[in-house]
Amino acid sequence: MAGEIPDLEAQVRTGTGKGAARQARRDGMVPGIVFGGDTDPLPINIPFNKLLTMLRKGRFKSTLFNMKVDGHDDVRVICRDVQRHVVKDLPTHVDFMRLKRTTKINLYINVEVSGEEECPGLKKGGVLTLVRPEVELVVTAADIPESITVDISGLEIGDSATISNVNLPEGAKPTIDRDFVIAQVSAPSGLASQSDDEDEDETAADEVPTTEMGASDGDKSND
Repeated sequence: MAGEIPDLEAQVRTGTGKGAARQARRDGMVPGIVFGGDTDPLPINIPFNKLLTMLRKGRFKSTLFNMKVDGHDDVRVICRDVQRHVVKDLPTHVDFMRLKRTTKINLYINVEVSGEEECPGLKKGGVLTLVRPEVELVVTAADIPESITVDISGLEIGDSATISNVNLPEGAKPTIDRDFVIAQVSAPSGLASQSDDEDEDETAADEVPTTEMGASDGDKSND
């Protein structure tokens, strides 16, 4: 993830207050502010269409951005608030926070799988399901992993790998406070259906209709 931090280009907003913000919106921009760190707050404008596209992709407020503003050094930021129009639900203002290296943030980290070639469950025809392709972690801004890896080399059919099986980067922890499933190996659908049919056949064989038993006893008494 550290090598995939998306750029977010912005412009310095000249002037402050409601008048400058309204002018920015008329110009097709969304006014915003960058705060935090050891630097004064910086008023900015972001192109409306670009911001709307990123918002529609989802998880905007849990994505780390590399903000680029002309005349200023690039800085890592994370969104802290998006104000929207009460009727149109379109963005009208956005707040970003500068991040120090020690800042703790919540980010979605991609999950990679290892051990597929050694996995006994897959060798027997099992199917791998990656239940969580991403996991939300609390990480420090200076130590953001590109991904986390779940090892399935020991999984049999029906087994699961949970977050406790993953070696997380130092200082990182899941936002969910329980041992949730990351990946699982299940039986192929055809094998599962066949197993269900066999179970039904065994149940049917064990069941002897009482009417037949009664008829049989009657026949014996007549003899």
